Formats: sequence, structure tokens, C-alpha cells
Amino acid sequence: MKYRNNKFDIGRDDVSLLDIYKSAIQHQEVFLSQKTISKINNSREYLEKKIINTNEVVYGLNTGFGSLCNQKIDPLEIEDLQKNLVKSHHCGTGPNIPELIVKIIVLLKIRSLSFGYSGIRIKVVDRLVMFYNQHILPKIREQGSLGASGDLAPLAAVADMLISESANKKINKKPITLSFKEGLALLNGTQFMSAYGVYCIVEARKLYHFANLIACISLDSFLCKNESFNPLVSQVRAHYGQQYTAKEILKILNGSPTFQSDKKHVQDPYSFRCIPQVHGASLDVINHVDSIFQIEINSVTDNPLIFSNQDKILSGGNFHGQSLAMAMDYLAIALSELGNISERRVFQLISGARNLPVYLTENPGLESGLMIAQYTAASIVSQNKQYCTPSSIDSIVSSNGQEDHVSMGANSALKLYKVLENLKTILSIELLNSLYAIRLQKACKGKSSPIINKFITKINFSTHSGDNYPIHKEIDSSRDFIDKFDVLDFLNIS
Repeated sequence: MKYRNNKFDIGRDDVSLLDIYKSAIQHQEVFLSQKTISKINNSREYLEKKIINTNEVVYGLNTGFGSLCNQKIDPLEIEDLQKNLVKSHHCGTGPNIPELIVKIIVLLKIRSLSFGYSGIRIKVVDRLVMFYNQHILPKIREQGSLGASGDLAPLAAVADMLISESANKKINKKPITLSFKEGLALLNGTQFMSAYGVYCIVEARKLYHFANLIACISLDSFLCKNESFNPLVSQVRAHYGQQYTAKEILKILNGSPTFQSDKKHVQDPYSFRCIPQVHGASLDVINHVDSIFQIEINSVTDNPLIFSNQDKILSGGNFHGQSLAMAMDYLAIALSELGNISERRVFQLISGARNLPVYLTENPGLESGLMIAQYTAASIVSQNKQYCTPSSIDSIVSSNGQEDHVSMGANSALKLYKVLENLKTILSIELLNSLYAIRLQKACKGKSSPIINKFITKINFSTHSGDNYPIHKEIDSSRDFIDKFDVLDFLNIS
């Protein structure tokens, strides 16, 4: 990240998804560089001259919106037009979205406006920066965006804050009176979808490595063979994700006497043997979707676009979220599969095979052990499969037929978020089972590789044997641990 006096330059060229994520989660203040301010001012000056010096009808500047685009608006009513737009579109419903996602939405909106193609006044962008830095955020609700004309309803909540008496009173400022193009610039854009994508991609990468780490404990405690991870296997099927996963598994289990020893069984179940192929495929999807969103956070997605150097104002469709919707549907499938194979390993660990007691309890019959923890994992895996029905193939005509194809990308975003959060719980259940198993596996004697042994010392919750302790508490503790533990730092991954 690039800083000035401990502030993040939101308009820089080299911003990554991780920069945005960290800026939001660490409450990093943002600023606009002089270069960014000049770009915004130049765009606005060109637009003002264009409107004043010509009688040209330009969509969104002196017309109605959507199917009302042919209704010309009197210049004296332009401010009312922008205010009415914001108020009428502020109609989201459903639960409020997480505050961290709201912060990323506002960050991405500021960034998109900072490129100087939106024709918005610098005072409007400055006010957004001021609100963000003072942690004055809108309440944004889940439902209302079709992911095509931009995320209209969610972004109207952001715009409404600028013209709100109560919000501006908190910073001792008068509400902003929006001028031509400004309401539309604030509402058009993919920032709702993009914010969910940024969050989920960064979290997905962490969960991929967590899935590998937890799987290694399961591999060792289930007395699995190491030959499936030999580099020669991946060499003749050179998918990047597969090769990387096999390498990371061998790194984590390096030095484990059990993993290195000969086994009497010939092969392992697919949920263990095919970890490089399955986890690796998910990594390849994460990398692909990351590249899509890296483009998006460096894009301008409102309408119309102001090209002052070319003397053009162009009405296009950059607000359409199809590329994001398809990518998020794809990522949801990839994360669902990490959970799917994780639950299969849980099923194997409690099966009573490979010298492990059935249900990982020393008193089967009297005690049910982790029997129902597998039920819970299975139910969540099934729910994730249902969430993986793609949203991006759906469309409903809106705006009286003007907006006749939409991406449903906001629905893709919400489903992806649910799949991601569910995956955390599934992995927490495998972590719990693997910890029981490594303790009960006599061949391991409670020990594994140096990395696994060190990881187990980091576990800050207790695992109890016996039915007198509610398993749901252990699952909750395991889930909380996954949420808070810095797995990338632990594995020395930059």
C-alpha cells in the first residue's frame, strides 16, 4: 500500500484487492493525491463547458433516467432531478449487509470516481472521503440490485448520505446539493458486487491454505500414503493449482514419521488421495476470479462516461455486472467443493477405519462422539450445493423494457458470501475431527510434522472427549479460531 502520513492513496494505479481489503479492515484513512484531484477537476470543467455552451441532450445530464431517457429536463430543475433520483432509488430491503462490506463499497466508489471519467465535482468526492475517514457509513441492505444498471438501490444509500441532514450534521457540514450527472455517477457502478468479490476472494485464498493445513492433520491421522503428492504425479498433469497444492502438502507434512512410513493399505480414498486435484482446481478458480476483480477495481463503471481529451460524452454499459456475476458463481462452486471434499474426510475419520475408534470416541455405544458433527457438516455442504445454482444465467426485464437484460450479480455476490461463511464452518468441523483423530491414532502418538505440531500448539480451544460436553461449543470455538488465526503468516505466504 502507498501511504502519505499514514494514509492510503485511493487513486493510485497499483492498488490490489488485498490493499482494498486491508485498508478497510485496518481502518486506514484514505486521501486523494493532487494528480487524482486534477483528473476529477478536468473532467468536471469539460462537462460544465459542454452543458453551458451547447444545447445538446445528454443522457443523465439533462434527461430522465432509464426508460425516461427521452424526457428532457429544464436546466432549472437539474438539482431536483438528481435529488429525486437518489431518493427514488434508495429502496433496498432485507437485512443490513456487514459493515466491512459497506466500507469496501464506499472505498471502491471513491476509487472509481477518482479516475476522472465521471464528471463529478471534487467537493462530492471529498465529502465521501470525509465520511469514510470519520467512519460515518450508510446502512446498506441486501436486496434491491439487479446488477446491471449498476447496483442502484445499494449505492443510493451511499448517495443519500451526501444529501442527508443527519449524516452531514455529524461532521458539521451542510448537505451537498447534487448537480447534473452527480446523482447518476454515484448510483451507477458495480461497487456492491465488487465489494463482496474483493472480500470473498481475499478470504477464499486464506481458506484454501487453511483447507490444506487441516487436510494434512487428517492425512496423517488417517495413515495416508504420500505417493499421491509426489511431484512426478503433478508433473505429467501440469495444472498450476494441482502442482502448488501437492507442494504445499509435502511442505506441511515434511518430517512426519507417520506420513513418510510404508503403509499396509494400497490406496487411500479420493478425499485424501485427490487433494491436489480438487484443492488445486479451487485455487485455479480463485486465481482466475482474482484477475477479473483486479480489472474491476481499476475500472470506471458509471454512465455516461466523460472523455474530455477526446471531446466525447459516451453512454455505454460499463455498469453491467455480467463478468462479475459469472466469476462469483464460479468461485462459489470452487469454495463449495473445498467444503464438499472436507466433509468426505470427516466421514472417513469417524468411520472406525485405519485404527481409529468409530465416531472418534473411546466409548462407542455409550457415547456418540462426533457422529452428529458429520451430520452438521453434511447439511451445510448440501446447502452450499443449493447456493451454487448460478445467478448469472437469470435475467428479468426492468425499467419498462429499457433494461431488458440484467446480470443478477448482486444475488451472485450474496450467495458467494454465504458459501464462503459456510465453508469456514465445514473446515472448523474437519479441524475438530482431525484434532481428535491425531490424538487417538496410536501410530501417531499425538505427534505429526514439525509444522503440524507447531500449529497444534496455536490451538486456543479445548477438545473434550465424552458426551458430557456440547459439541456445538467446540465447533463454534474451532470456527472462531479459523476466523482469527493468520494462516498465511503461519505458513510464511506473502
